[in-house]
Amino acid sequence: MNYWLAKSEPFKYSWEKFTKDKTTFWDGVRNYQARNNLRAMAKGDLVLFYHSNEGKEIVGIAQVAREAYQDPGTDDPNWVAVDLKVYKKLKKPVTLEQIKADDILRNMALVRQGRLSVSPVTRDEFDRILLLGM
Repeated sequence: MNYWLAKSEPFKYSWEKFTKDKTTFWDGVRNYQARNNLRAMAKGDLVLFYHSNEGKEIVGIAQVAREAYQDPGTDDPNWVAVDLKVYKKLKKPVTLEQIKADDILRNMALVRQGRLSVSPVTRDEFDRILLLGM
């Protein structure tokens, strides 16, 4: 299993909206590195759900329900989407400030490549986020 982080601006698509929908497709990614990360996702992988711009915090965990397929928002075959389903809400959000201050997390792709909307997460980073979110 692999672990990932996906960003969403809460005013566009929030964790609350996601939990009401139960599943969603993750589309609109137009960065090649983020696209490659979507392509690498496998069914069952876990995805940290990060509120960007407002909040700047990890609020929950999604699970990949369907692997990469043609992004329905474009006919360009270079772009893909994946389906995600709600897995678990964190008891308390893990903020970007906490992440930057943590020895295990300070080198996460979220910190190093702040503009990347979909990024890989190591098992140690994922486990640390779960611990902080308890």
